[in-house]
Amino acid sequence: MDRYEGFREFVLARGPALSRTAYLLSGDHGVAEELVQEALAKTAGHWRRVRDGNPEGYVRRVMVNLHTSWWRKLGRRERPYADITEVISGGRPDSAHATTDRLVLVTALAALAPKQRAAIVLRFYEDLSEREIADAMGVTNGTVKRNIHDGLRRMRTLMPTLHDIELEATA
Repeated sequence: MDRYEGFREFVLARGPALSRTAYLLSGDHGVAEELVQEALAKTAGHWRRVRDGNPEGYVRRVMVNLHTSWWRKLGRRERPYADITEVISGGRPDSAHATTDRLVLVTALAALAPKQRAAIVLRFYEDLSEREIADAMGVTNGTVKRNIHDGLRRMRTLMPTLHDIELEATA
């Protein structure tokens, strides 16, 4: 059996979703590409062990860990958000109001610490359970709850209009 059997198919099938998640984690297209590439390279090295379990969850965890590590090394920097609506909406046409809501959300996400941002992206964008988020982040359920709570509170403080935006995953 080839040690990379099924890896190419996995990347082709889940690559776009992983790229969107990486973008939401990082807020930068270039960083997101690097994040996905490095996470997939690390996953390829462990593919034999990972392929029969939850490979997408494994890649997500690697991306969260890498992003947190990079953030700690490089510090926080402002990043432009030129094409954000296309990334979040998946290229679907959108109304001006919904576009504004997405920009407000992304701006608020950018202000969060990496673990808060990861918890919120995995919960509301990926629609993962607290247990799945805890596994992806390598933390306890309580830490996930705290990161989501603190992150949402910070987002609402920084962006008062966020109170008016309905998060699809919470409806």
